[in-house]
Amino acid sequence: MKTVQLKKVKNKDWQYLSKKLSLKNPLILVFGNRLMLEDPNLFTEIRNMFKDGHIVFGSSCGDISSESIDENSITITAIEFEKSNFLIKTTNVLDASTDLNSFEKGNNLISQFPQEGLKYVFVVSEGSFVNGSQLAKGMNAATDDNLLITGALCGDDARFEKTISSYNESPKPGELVAIGLYGETLEVSFSINGGWTPFGPERIVTKSKGNVLYELDGKPALDLYKTYLGNKSKELPGAALLYPLKVKSTNEKQSIVRTILNINEEDNSMILAGDIFENSKVQLMMTNVDNIVNAAEKAAINAAEFRKKKSELAILVSCIGRKLVLDQRVEEEVEEVIEVLGKDTTITGLYSYGEIAPFIGESSCQLHNQTMTVTLISE
Repeated sequence: MKTVQLKKVKNKDWQYLSKKLSLKNPLILVFGNRLMLEDPNLFTEIRNMFKDGHIVFGSSCGDISSESIDENSITITAIEFEKSNFLIKTTNVLDASTDLNSFEKGNNLISQFPQEGLKYVFVVSEGSFVNGSQLAKGMNAATDDNLLITGALCGDDARFEKTISSYNESPKPGELVAIGLYGETLEVSFSINGGWTPFGPERIVTKSKGNVLYELDGKPALDLYKTYLGNKSKELPGAALLYPLKVKSTNEKQSIVRTILNINEEDNSMILAGDIFENSKVQLMMTNVDNIVNAAEKAAINAAEFRKKKSELAILVSCIGRKLVLDQRVEEEVEEVIEVLGKDTTITGLYSYGEIAPFIGESSCQLHNQTMTVTLISE
């Protein structure tokens, strides 16, 4: 595997972060600021740099490279697989010709891949319209829960206006891109970790629909949430990123962290990043910088622990909520990952509106919030 990495900071030219190499048929991952990705000249600019590249775009809440984390920038990671192959498929949740839900979109997206030899799929999904938990369920159903899938819901910093992504065209809203890796020598491992601590009493979801939470213990959910937040409730919905929910459904073995994306004052409801079912148990969560940094380190250790070969590429997907907590110390969680993996592993990734990965020890992917997901790849 060969990799080349470049970064473009706002109002500046492209800078190589690695040695400049000539790559054959490379996979080009382009993560960056949504406003910068909307530059109409950007696709042509990157195409001129990588004539035969397969270019995948995804807007982020911060792009991650081996060198730094930046908000007002774009990072390109170009990868030549020397012993493996890849295939890229797309669909769009805003496609007017179809009226499919997120489950069916996920199912159709993964069903496009020939199954023979398929080792792993990385998904770059739009993050504004899709129901991420249903998307994950649909993707699992396409492979009978027997394929490793990780990925991200694209981000838009703390603006929450829109997200964009694409394959071999200028980034646009609604697009879902899946990259399938094939090859006998491929080794892919992953891990996730959060570092969030529950507090306060457990409450039961007594009214919900899809990803909208209306009532806890028979009381308006938003009113209860505001009571816990106290003065910070004046900063909603932004403050909700710092106080997510621990959710455990009656039919699930493990708890999932759910970010609150928005609130509705009219009906006292909260809009979550994924589904929340009635009779689920819910508890508030909080964290601090040290816990988040330690969780990133643990995720890297777990992902690297049982590998046969040393990782050559690490794809990191972390959450905007973690970034807000870390603030000026945001680089620390990525530095911990690099410390574990070593300087020879190329680091790429993004801060997102949702992380897609299985629980550790499982094979079916889930939508997570507020986690660090580490996927390690080698040939």
